[in-house]
Amino acid sequence: MSDRKHFFTVTGFVLSASLITAVVSVLLTSYHYSRQNFHLLNEVCCEMIEQEPETQTIISAALKEYTGENPDGVLEKEVLAALGYQASDFCGFRYRQDCFFAALGFLSGASLFLVTFFYRNREEGKRIQALAEYLEQADGQKAMLLSALGEDDFSRLEDEIYKTVTFLYQTREQAVQAKNDFAENLSNIAHQIKTPIAAISLSVQRWREGLDCCAPDQVERQLSRLTYLTDSLLILSRLDAGTLLLQKEEADVYTLLVLAADNLQELFSGSGTSIDIPEQGEMPVLADVDWTMEAIMNLMKNCMEHHEGGTVHCCYSQNPLYTEIRIWDDGEGFAQEDIPHLFERFYRGKNAGGDGIGIGLALAKEIIERQNGTIRADNRPEGGALFEIRFYSH
Repeated sequence: MSDRKHFFTVTGFVLSASLITAVVSVLLTSYHYSRQNFHLLNEVCCEMIEQEPETQTIISAALKEYTGENPDGVLEKEVLAALGYQASDFCGFRYRQDCFFAALGFLSGASLFLVTFFYRNREEGKRIQALAEYLEQADGQKAMLLSALGEDDFSRLEDEIYKTVTFLYQTREQAVQAKNDFAENLSNIAHQIKTPIAAISLSVQRWREGLDCCAPDQVERQLSRLTYLTDSLLILSRLDAGTLLLQKEEADVYTLLVLAADNLQELFSGSGTSIDIPEQGEMPVLADVDWTMEAIMNLMKNCMEHHEGGTVHCCYSQNPLYTEIRIWDDGEGFAQEDIPHLFERFYRGKNAGGDGIGIGLALAKEIIERQNGTIRADNRPEGGALFEIRFYSH
C-alpha cells in the first residue's frame, strides 16, 4: 500500500477504537452520576421524613409524578428504594437519550472499524496478488523491474523477492555464459590438439616413405607441444574448478624473477636472447612461489618470442599499497587491436612469434588474479611489449 493508503488505514483503526472507547466512557459516566443523584436524593428524603413523618405522603406523590409510576412503599432507611424507585428512574428522558446516542456511536465506531478492516484486507490481498503475479512472470522469464508500491508490511518481502529473482537471473545468465565458454574452449582445445597430431601423422608417414630423415625430431617436437598443451589445459581446468590450491607464503621478488629466468636459461640461450634483472633490494610478496614463478616464466617467454635475439628486461618496486613487477622487451610491441584480447585463451596476436598456442598469458592471468593481484599488457612509449603485475597488500 502507498503511504496515503497506509495513513488512511491507521487513521480508520484509531478513530473507530477512539469512538467505541468514548461511547463506553459516556455510558459508564452517565450511570455513575445517576447513582450519585439517586443516593443524594435518598439522603435528603430520609432526613425530611425523620424530621417530619407526615411529609412521606407528599414526597411519594412528588416522586410518582416525576417518574410516572405508582408503587407502594414503607418507611425504611433507603427511602427511595422502599418507595420503589431506582437510580435510572431519575435520569428520565436524558438517560434514554444517552443510551440512544451511545448505541449510535457504538454502531458508528463498529462500522468504521469493519470498513477499515475490510479495506486493509482488500489492499493486502492486492499486494499478495501482485507479488504472486510477479513470481509467475519470473518463472516464465518475463519478469520486469518490480516497482516499489510504498512502505508497508510487505515492503521487506517485496525487496527480498526482487533480490532473489535478480540473483536467479544472474545465476542463469552466468550458467549460460559458462556453457557457451565451455563449448568455445572445447572447440579450441580440439583444434589445438588436432594440429600437433596431424603434424605427427604426416611426419611418421613421410619417414616411413623415406622422404624425411628428420621426422623423428619433428615428432618429438610436436609431442613436446602436445604435452605442454595437455598440462596447461589440466591446470586451467583445475583453476576453473577451484581445486588448484595456491599456498601463499612470503617470498622475495628478486628471487622469484631469478628462479624463473634460470628455468628458461636453455630456451633463452637457444634463441640468443638475454635477460636483465637488476637487484633493487629485498621486497617480500605474499604468493605461491611455484605457480607465481610459472606465471612470470610465461610472460618472459612471450617477450622473448616477440624479440628473439634481444633482451628481456625486468624491474620491481614496492609501496604501502602494492608490489609491482614490470617485464618488457625492445621489440615491435603488440598490435593495438590485440591488446584487449591478449589474456583470452587460445588467442594469438598478429605479431606473436614462435609456435605458441595462446594459452600461456591466460594461465598467467588466472594465477596472478587468484593471489589478490592484477596483470595488464601494453606497449612502451619507447617501443616494445610491456607486462605489469601488481600484488596488493590488502
